[in-house]
Amino acid sequence: MTVRVLIVDDQEAVRAALRLVFDAEPDMEVVSEAGDGGEAVHAAQVHRPDIVVIDIRMPRMDGIAAIRRLTDPTAPHRPTVVAMTTFDLDEYLFGALQAGAVGFVLKDTHPQLLVDAIRAAADGHGIIDPKVTPRLVQRFAALSPTAAGPDLDQLTAREREVLLHIAAGSSNAEIAAALWIEEGTVKTHVARILAKLGLRTRVHAAIYAYEHGLVER
Repeated sequence: MTVRVLIVDDQEAVRAALRLVFDAEPDMEVVSEAGDGGEAVHAAQVHRPDIVVIDIRMPRMDGIAAIRRLTDPTAPHRPTVVAMTTFDLDEYLFGALQAGAVGFVLKDTHPQLLVDAIRAAADGHGIIDPKVTPRLVQRFAALSPTAAGPDLDQLTAREREVLLHIAAGSSNAEIAAALWIEEGTVKTHVARILAKLGLRTRVHAAIYAYEHGLVER
């Protein structure tokens, strides 16, 4: 299956660079570009992408306002959204996720993480940049009530180890190196953790770990 991607950024050079990265992937196709949030909303309805990769800080309509429009339940077409930004600010992190984004990546990260974030979003999951995950999950865990969910006893000992590493903000590659297992095995463990705990994304798994006392806040 080819993942159809819409790139949204107010800098043409950034859009061009991302297009080169995504079009080089055998399972991705860039169907359109947009320079601000308003253009993104229009392009999403015209080109019907699977994933929208959108910058947060843009003129006219910013990324957070656009994410709300893109993920509105009443919209004719609702793509999945991955947010990206140069600025590591709490208001951008929380704003994007609360608006409906399932992933959040900093622009200075390795391009492969953004590619992984798109694939994860297409599979119904989400990736949060490891650089911001610890701060993000601690803030959400501190503000939100304890989440109801299946008993942690459903997790195997290895899955609990993986969950702790997720809560620490580790990438799949870092978890694989720490536990001396293959990266593909880590992906399988992550998928099973999310399924067993009834969670949607890695960041929700990290929050779950904080809320249930597996990690100190």
